[in-house]
Amino acid sequence: MRRVVSICSLLAIASILWIDQCVAIEPEQDGIVFFETKIRPLLAQHCYECHGAGEQEGELRLDRYGDVIRGGKSGSAVVPGKADASLLITAVKYTDNDLQMPPDDKLDKTQIADLISWVNMGAPHPDAGEERKMGVQSNRPMPFDQVALEHWAFQPPREPALPAVQNSAWPHSPIDVFLLHRLESAGIRPAKAVDRRTLIRRATFDLIGLPPTIEEVDAFLSDQAPGAFERVVDRLLASPHYGERWGRHWLDVARYADSNGLDENAAHANAWRYRDYVIHSFNEDKPYDEFVREQLAGDLLASEDPHVRNERLVATGFLSLGPKVLAEPDKTKMEMDIIDEQIDTIGKAFLGLALGCARCHDHKFDPITTRDYYALAGIFKSTHTMDSFETIARWHEHELFDEKFEQEKATHEAQLAARQGELDELIAEATASLQEQLGASAALPAKPEESFPEETREKLKASREAIARLTKEPPRAPTAMGVQENAACDLAIHIRGSHLTLGEIVPRGLPAALVSAASVSIPADASGRLALAEWIASQENSLTARVLVNRVWRWHFGRGLVETTDNFGLKGTLPSHPELLDWLAHTFVSDGWSIKRLHRRIMLSAAYQLSSDYDAESAELDPRNELLWRSNIRRLEAEELRDTVLAITGQLDTTMAGPAIEIENYTLVFNHTSMDETKYDSPRRSVYLPVIRNHLHDSFTLFDYTDASLPNGNRSTSTVASQALYLMNSDFLAAIAGKLADRMFSVGLASEADRVDWLYQTALCRPAKEGEIIRALEFLERFDRVADGEGQAAQRHTAWQLFCQALVISNEFVYVR
Repeated sequence: MRRVVSICSLLAIASILWIDQCVAIEPEQDGIVFFETKIRPLLAQHCYECHGAGEQEGELRLDRYGDVIRGGKSGSAVVPGKADASLLITAVKYTDNDLQMPPDDKLDKTQIADLISWVNMGAPHPDAGEERKMGVQSNRPMPFDQVALEHWAFQPPREPALPAVQNSAWPHSPIDVFLLHRLESAGIRPAKAVDRRTLIRRATFDLIGLPPTIEEVDAFLSDQAPGAFERVVDRLLASPHYGERWGRHWLDVARYADSNGLDENAAHANAWRYRDYVIHSFNEDKPYDEFVREQLAGDLLASEDPHVRNERLVATGFLSLGPKVLAEPDKTKMEMDIIDEQIDTIGKAFLGLALGCARCHDHKFDPITTRDYYALAGIFKSTHTMDSFETIARWHEHELFDEKFEQEKATHEAQLAARQGELDELIAEATASLQEQLGASAALPAKPEESFPEETREKLKASREAIARLTKEPPRAPTAMGVQENAACDLAIHIRGSHLTLGEIVPRGLPAALVSAASVSIPADASGRLALAEWIASQENSLTARVLVNRVWRWHFGRGLVETTDNFGLKGTLPSHPELLDWLAHTFVSDGWSIKRLHRRIMLSAAYQLSSDYDAESAELDPRNELLWRSNIRRLEAEELRDTVLAITGQLDTTMAGPAIEIENYTLVFNHTSMDETKYDSPRRSVYLPVIRNHLHDSFTLFDYTDASLPNGNRSTSTVASQALYLMNSDFLAAIAGKLADRMFSVGLASEADRVDWLYQTALCRPAKEGEIIRALEFLERFDRVADGEGQAAQRHTAWQLFCQALVISNEFVYVR
């Protein structure tokens, strides 16, 4: 149904945005005359019935200028002096099928021309001056620049002074001082330090997503020299498994997937290169500012090293990974939707801002205007993301340098040249022979090959077929999803987000309230992505470092200092410890944007090493543990759970990198017949398993895996019956339990009590207690009573298998304290 909006609704807010800049200007007399003779009669005829003294549709009253200034619900409709950018003119000209006014009878050409002239005059009104003196205000919120000055997230991080604390012996680091200050102010004492077994299990899961081995636990318990835990942290940070664990965290934020999702679930067959780039970047401790620049503008960063060049091209896959409606019939809408997804992802991932909210209107809360949005949209309109928008649309892929490909290419070209040479030689010889047969003075036939001997023609055919095969099957260069520069252009504001209703053209740029215009320069022939990347990665940006350190804090403690990890705007939560957040952001930048150094600072603090013991008095004062008086207990994430059961059975394949799906690029992986032949039976780490949008692996979905279509730095954690049912009844867990029993038997332990103890140490990282060993042996004996002879050995193995499964589905196994 077409939305009906009266002309009056638009005229009522014609001057809202322009009061302040016109305060000192009295309306021109000619303009007032024009309004009284042309515009007021038009309003009276078409508007006052619904927007006069009796009725005010849309909360608009148009017979009094003050009410016109205050406006109603519709939003800005007139840009004084700019008719082409005014929604009012678009409406009366009937250029938008959804916005045609008057709805039942279009104005004639003269009336439309009068409205255009009035808007271009600046929309003069005889009561304007008097109403301004009376202080009539619009419905707009306070100016964005004022909001930016006041909101905490838009202030530069500073290095705050350490607060005073009473228990000066407890803190290990400045982190502890900030936390203890809040605890003491609330009258809460921190919990005791955690025991060493629990600490190494916590740290190992946190940093590499796997449990510590029996040998690693024993080594830590035996190391009584100062700095023992520091050495554990350093060892874990140096492990290649670190990048797999923490790279997966970033892949949540980057909405990584191996398929497109939405209408045409086409394979991202080369997306794995971006995944591997992320894992490698974390393992190498790539400075975060460089990590940001590469993902936003890696193709624009020069390098003579082809391998570095490859890495930077692959990094731009960040901008291409989002879901796309590949069969969208409106190609302009498809392009703008892709641009919108890129802007929204960049805002949430790096800045903690919902930039996409300004596509249709100024952001309702944050200092992002629609003009800002389309300044950014111009940057991505000037970026080549798609090779084709024709159904089914195809995204762009970079061709990468590869030594093997270069060798194969050279060999292929040499083979083609040789084959072509053989063909040319054969033709030349046959032609010469034919000429000799005809005589030197005779003319060759128009198609000499038809006169060649049958044997020669067969050789020519075979030679040409061989050339055709070679030409058809050249070696293929490796490619990776990514973007590159396009022809630079600026975009018009899309009124209400529609590309069918265009307003003022906006130069490419950055959000005006967040950056000084003088500090940004976008060359006329450049998209502006490099300028955007430099601004986001700058230490002057008040958001970037804060957002990242808050993400790391959340992934360690289960809750960010700002709980809304992807929203630092006015509707996000306030930081629980603002000074600590600023201190972390400031030191993070001072440390060269090193994430590994940030880990060390956090994990070597006393706060990280607290026990999770419950204290009723503290819980009454701080029931959500927002002040961190104890460690939060967390459930293993979906990937950790799968990887751990594979690891303790010795089944985990630790091979790194490589494709996730064996399917041709762009091919539908989950088609319209709902057939999905994706395989998940690989024993490799879960980060290397396929991520298929619209059809995630069942166990991933069950244990709160990310949606993979939207940036997510704060996975939810649910506790539902279906999770327990899966652990108890899945074929996968039953098979795992059998493998764990097999491994136990292969160790060669002396007694069944030793076997029980070994299982506890392997699965739970602690020795079995005496009572636990007694209960386990009693459980096993029940099976001996019902089996004898040849069936007893098999029954005994089944008993151990069930005992192993009981261990791996226990709370102590599934949760990290």
